[in-house]
Amino acid sequence: MARRLTTFSKFLLTLLIVGAVAFLAMYFLRNTEAGQELSEKAKQEQTDSGSSSSSSSSSASSDDGKKGGGIFGSNKGSSSDDDVIKIGVVTWGGYAGGQYYNEGFKFSQQSRFYKDHGIKVEFVLNDDVDASLNAWKKGDIDLHWYTIDAFPTIAGGLKDFDPVVLWQADWSRGGDAIVVRPGIRNVADLKGKKIAVAEMTPSHSFLLYLLDAGGMTVDDIEIVTQASAIDAAAAFKSKNVDAAVVWSPDDEACLRAVAGSRVLESSKNASHIIADFFFAKRDWVDANSDKVQKLYEGWMKGAAEINSSPSNKKKAAKILSEGLGIPEADAMGAINNVRLTTHGDNKYFFGLDTDYKGVTGESLYRRMSGEYKKLKYADNAPSWNRIRMPQFVQRTNLSGKSHDGEGKAQFTAATKAEEKKEAIATKRVSINFRTGEYKLDENSKYIIDREFVDIAKAFGNARIRIEGNTDNVGSAATNKSLSKRRAESVRDYLVASYDMPRNRFIIIGNGPDKPVASNDTPDGRAKNRRTDFELVAN
Repeated sequence: MARRLTTFSKFLLTLLIVGAVAFLAMYFLRNTEAGQELSEKAKQEQTDSGSSSSSSSSSASSDDGKKGGGIFGSNKGSSSDDDVIKIGVVTWGGYAGGQYYNEGFKFSQQSRFYKDHGIKVEFVLNDDVDASLNAWKKGDIDLHWYTIDAFPTIAGGLKDFDPVVLWQADWSRGGDAIVVRPGIRNVADLKGKKIAVAEMTPSHSFLLYLLDAGGMTVDDIEIVTQASAIDAAAAFKSKNVDAAVVWSPDDEACLRAVAGSRVLESSKNASHIIADFFFAKRDWVDANSDKVQKLYEGWMKGAAEINSSPSNKKKAAKILSEGLGIPEADAMGAINNVRLTTHGDNKYFFGLDTDYKGVTGESLYRRMSGEYKKLKYADNAPSWNRIRMPQFVQRTNLSGKSHDGEGKAQFTAATKAEEKKEAIATKRVSINFRTGEYKLDENSKYIIDREFVDIAKAFGNARIRIEGNTDNVGSAATNKSLSKRRAESVRDYLVASYDMPRNRFIIIGNGPDKPVASNDTPDGRAKNRRTDFELVAN
């Protein structure tokens, strides 16, 4: 006959059943992929709920849907998981390598950073740069973006946090532009004009470079200071200024708003001025060195895959579209407006490839530190040697064509029409040749290095027209031939010393035909014995 369970026995049995269910539930959550995904989803929903209730509103958007300092813009909450590496970004296409490799902005089980390297990564989007930097200072963000050209303006203020430069993410290639009203055809036409620009930003760096290429400084123009590139675009569209330094796609909006306006120059030609990179606190990097190494290697793999495959680029655009809340076409445009830098590019950036003759992180940082120091914007900028941390690049071994650094821009021989094309900017440099001679001496080479080489490197996709000029002493035919040979000597020096493509150059010998001063005085004749360096859109 069956025996009836006592009350105590029922209690014990209930405990056993509950315990078994709890054990099985914990095992499912911790040891199965489905369980881990469910757990992470629950954590994320809780985080999103909390962040949405406490987040502050971003600054007002422009009529193109942009907010804060970014291109399209929105603010996103971040995970509370202390194991997640949080990376602060703005709305920009240049971080696609990491976002693509992460399979999105948020951490998930599908992230290749997680599956292949065992690290959790999250991108924290905030187009309010000041707020984002404050989050980095507080430790809510681990890595933060900036551009190396503008970094001198904020690096001094971050010295208590000991920031270090980890790697370059991209070069701007069309994302930045200078728009001008009708009647302005070159840099010289900007003299005395009102130009809207967000100072101490990449836009400011771009403007300083362009003015130098035209032999001008900020003293030759009237800067109308703006809070952001978006505000600069708004000032131009309302016709309060003659020109503005803006970000894509606001350049197109400006051209639609002001009839007859045009893009004077963009970072498509000015290919090596604006370089996005990531930095972190030195003590955080020291404590997380292994994670940073894996982060860098995964990021470089992602950038290489996007650069080498249209289907991968399309996937990256979809991820960027979802993360930023923008149309896929706009996301694709954002990626196409940059050069996603590879492992080889980062060797160039840190000067680790001795054969590379182009722009490095050090040369750009040093130059702009000097420029901003003149303007009283970078008095306390640390030295490059203090902030550089190339060890993650040095320790990485990624081989294959997709990981190589970017090759030189390709130029075909200039046509007759291109030879006569109007210059964007002209810089007149006095190079002293001995009477009747055309060979460069060491002092002439020094002058070229000081006055023009940085410009030639920075505007790497623009043609360079070199025009030799003389005074009127001697026959016009002899002077014309001599001036051309002198221009050729300058070209040959730039090709041999800096590995610049020979077909990039247009050589003109004007002789005495284009004087800039009177030939009736010794001073005037000296001014006419010059070499003009001109940037011509390719």
